[in-house]
Parts: sequence; C-alpha cells; structure tokens
Amino acid sequence: MKQPTNNIFLKLFNSMFGFIKSIAKELNPWGNIKILHTNIKGDILSGIMVAIIALPLALAFGEISRLGPEAGIWSAIVGGIVGGLFGGCLVGVSGPTAPMASQIAMFMGVFVIGTTNEPDLVAAFSIIFLSGLILVFISILKISRFIHYIPYSVISGFMCGIGAIVILTQINSFVGLESEKNTYDIFKNFRYTIQNVNVYALYVAIPCLLILFSWDFLQKRFKSLLNIPSPLAALIIGTSIAYFMNLNIPYIGDKMNIAEQSKIFTFYFPDLSRIGEFIIPAFLLAGLAVIDSLLSCKVADNMTGLRHSSDRETFGQGMANMSAGLLGGISTATATTQTVGNIEFGAKTPLSTIVKGLTLLGVLLGLGYLLAVIPNACLAAILFKLGIDILDYRILPVLRKIPISDLFIFIVVLFITVYQNLMVAVSVGVIIAILKSLNELISKSNYKYKIISILDLDFVSNEKQKKALDALSVKVLQLNGPLFFGTTEQLISIYNNASNHKILIIDMSRLTMIDLTGIYLLEDIIKSQKLNKIEVFVINAKQNIRKVVEKVNFIENIGKEYYKDSTKSVVSAILKNK
Repeated sequence: MKQPTNNIFLKLFNSMFGFIKSIAKELNPWGNIKILHTNIKGDILSGIMVAIIALPLALAFGEISRLGPEAGIWSAIVGGIVGGLFGGCLVGVSGPTAPMASQIAMFMGVFVIGTTNEPDLVAAFSIIFLSGLILVFISILKISRFIHYIPYSVISGFMCGIGAIVILTQINSFVGLESEKNTYDIFKNFRYTIQNVNVYALYVAIPCLLILFSWDFLQKRFKSLLNIPSPLAALIIGTSIAYFMNLNIPYIGDKMNIAEQSKIFTFYFPDLSRIGEFIIPAFLLAGLAVIDSLLSCKVADNMTGLRHSSDRETFGQGMANMSAGLLGGISTATATTQTVGNIEFGAKTPLSTIVKGLTLLGVLLGLGYLLAVIPNACLAAILFKLGIDILDYRILPVLRKIPISDLFIFIVVLFITVYQNLMVAVSVGVIIAILKSLNELISKSNYKYKIISILDLDFVSNEKQKKALDALSVKVLQLNGPLFFGTTEQLISIYNNASNHKILIIDMSRLTMIDLTGIYLLEDIIKSQKLNKIEVFVINAKQNIRKVVEKVNFIENIGKEYYKDSTKSVVSAILKNK
C-alpha cells in the first residue's frame, strides 16, 4: 500500500510544481524588460505625449473619485511604471479610468469618518490594495483568458461607444468651456455650449485639428516631417499660438494644484483588521478592473494584429493596484483612449508607458510648469482625433450587411456604453450573444476542428499530384460544425499546435454556421500566415455560408484568387504556382 501512496504524492507534487512553473513563466516581467530597447525613440516620444494627455484626465478622475487630484496622478504613475513592467499588453497604458474612479466614488459615500463626512482614506486605499491582491489571485487561477470568448460585435460596440464618448466629452474643451461630467449633461446643456463658445479657443483648436488630419499629406510633401508625430506637432503649434497671442482660454495649469513635495510621499498601509468590511468592495473593484483592462487590450489587439496575454495583464493590474493602494492612488486599469493614443503615436514596447509614468512623476516633483502652459483646446483637438481613431473601421463600412443578430448586439452595446457604463454594456451584449447561440454552446463539444495532411484526404487521386503536394507541405484545416465566438479559441489552439507547413487550405464544406467573430478570426489567421510566407486558400463554402461571408467582404479581403469553389480548383492553383 505504501508504493501507490508514494506515487500519488509524487504525481501531486509534479502537478503542483508544473503549475507553479507555468505561472512563474507566464507572469515573469523579463519578457517585457528584454524588449524595452527595441524602439527607444518612438516609445519615449509616445510616452511623453501620452503623459500630456493623461495628466488632465488623471486630475479629473482623482476629483471624481473624491480622493483628490494627487490620487489620480499617483494612479497614472504606478499604472505606467508597474503596469508597464508586469502587464500583458505591450502597448497598453494603465492608469485611472472613468469607470474605476466612479466606482471608488460610490464606496466613498459609504466609508466616511464619523460625522465629518470626510472620506476614510485608510478604507479607500485598503480596498484598492485588496483589489490588487485579488487580481493577482485571478491571474494565478488563469481565468482571465475567458475575455477572448467575448463576441466581436460586443468588442466593436464597446470600441465605437468609447470613441463616441471621447468625441462628445471634448466638445466643451474644444470651444473653451468647462467639460461636462457625463453624456447626459453634454446633450442637456448643448444649447448653452453653442451660445457661449469662446472664440479664442477656436484659434488654437481648429489649427490643431487641421494639422492632425492633414499630417500624413504634409509628411509626404515634406520629408523632414517624417519623424515628427502629428500630436507633437499639434501640441507645439497650438501652445505657441496661445502663448504668442496671449489668449484668455483654459490651460492645463489652471487645475494643477498639486500638493507640496513634503506631502507627496505618503504611505497607506492596508488595515487588514477591517477586511470583513472591505472584501466585497474589493471584489467589485477587481471585477471592474478585469473587464475594463482586458477590453482595452482587445481593442489594442484589433489595432496592432498582436495578441495580449490576459493572465499577465491581470497580474500587472494587480501589482499596479497594490502599489496604488500603498502610495495613495486610485484604482488603475488599462485605459482605452490612452492605449489607442500610444499606438497612434508609434509605441511598440512597454517602455512608452513606463516613460509616461516617469514623466508624471516628474510633474509631481516640480516639473508641472512645463505642462501648465498647454491649452485645454489643444488637448481637446488631439483627443477628438483619437476618438475618431478608436472607432472600429473594420465593421463600420459593412455595418448594414453583417448578420442581424451581430448588428443588434453591436447597437445595444454601443448605446449602453455611451449612456450607462461598460460593465452593463458588456454583460448585456454577452448575455444576448449566449442566448442567440445557446444551441451551439450546448453541443459545442460535438464539433471538432482538425488540421491534417492533404494526403490523408481524398482531395487527389493522381499519384503524381500527390507527390508534388507532399513536397510542398500542404495542410488542410477542416471546420466541422459552427464557427462562432464560443469556439474560436478552440480553433486557435488547434492551429497553433499544428506542425510546420508552407500551404494551408481551410475547408468550409462541413461548416454549418459562422458569426462575425468567426469570420474575422479566419481573416486574421490568413493575414498573419501570409506575413509568415504561408499561402492560405479557402474552399467549399456552402451557399448560405458564402452569402454571409461575402456581405462583410471576406473574400475580397483575403483576395479573390485565394477563394476556390472546389478541391480540384485549389489543387490546380497550388500546383500551377509551383
């Protein structure tokens, strides 16, 4: 009896050791650190630009949270430095966000000191610290990756909703007025905004916006401008106009009442004796941070063609939130607007977000006067352009042609994101998608995707052709059953584990249903493999499937020469080109 018991303990030990080893490998920051030198110039410029954009947002979110502007700045600092070192999205920018600030404000209505109605700072920062600890445990459990199961229509609705919010919230700053707190107030007070436009602000905002939209054209005409990012050019010109014309308009410095340096470094150690009070708010905060961050990472994935590590990003946010709780910062999350800006400004590695954090640390330590002279109207123009860039231009051109269920989900998520909040929007969108695909989800285990050699199929009977195809290393990806948001990860896993090949044939003859998530996944696979010098052909789509994919320009996007209606035609095309 002793030997079997020892075997059980040995297997248990090996399993635990393997689990710990895989976690250590996944969460190790070395992967981020070793690439910091690969795009130094672009990342530094991008980091400074993002810091300039992040500063007024951090101040505003600090105020919204009821913890003060310094708390917003500290959140942006630790989000940038700690989030950059440990995060799972190479171009993601962490810091305070509107949802996180609003959630903290709700807690501050409950946690006050006696009858003074002053916020209980120890409670606030203990909750933030514990939420970070919870995020670390979530990353260890490896459940963050379920974000990849969110349907594309939900992500697209979220992207367009965030883009719309950014554009709407910058209208007042663009015309030289105080920003509204939410979209309700924007529409409610729109007449007042129009009637009270500060014309002097337009002297800055309009030239900046024109520069941003015409910069590509100007760079083609004047080669000396190639290495200058458009936002930096707009920033310099907009600030110069305001300075030399001595314009009476709002500036960033108007709200930069940063505390004295002696009060800046205050440590808040978590009060674990009150953990019973703090644990539920901490879980709510951690849940919001996961959704807010990973959706922003998905937006970055769509823009860059890369694929973030959800577990590592959750770990990075956990470390950043623990640091924020200790240093007196509000909760951090990956911020969509700043992440999109980071990409647009030319960032490639986490160095950019680290530079952003260090720049804002410099502001706290006395360098704020360098940023104080920037007009709000100039920032509004940059953010206005970013809002336009966030919009999902993959789906917008074909919006009327996508499947009606995907269109409905997109519209619902878009409007709830704009008028309510992203947690509600994503939850509603996912629930609708699940209900719509309930039959497919229930029988998902019955559908098997396969990748096999072309010689194992009856594609060819001619021995000469078989030998030729064998020499070319041709694989066939068989799609059996539906391809939708609930099965895309299964397909990615199977394809990533396939042996090396030079040509891939995607056989759709057994495909029964496909949604927008499945279509765009196939597009992404085909585009990424072409970059790897692998030819990809798609064949044998049934009539109903072909109609769906044609409506969203799938065949046009992959190249008409790579879509074939029969196995015979694809074999002929392959052999003809070789």
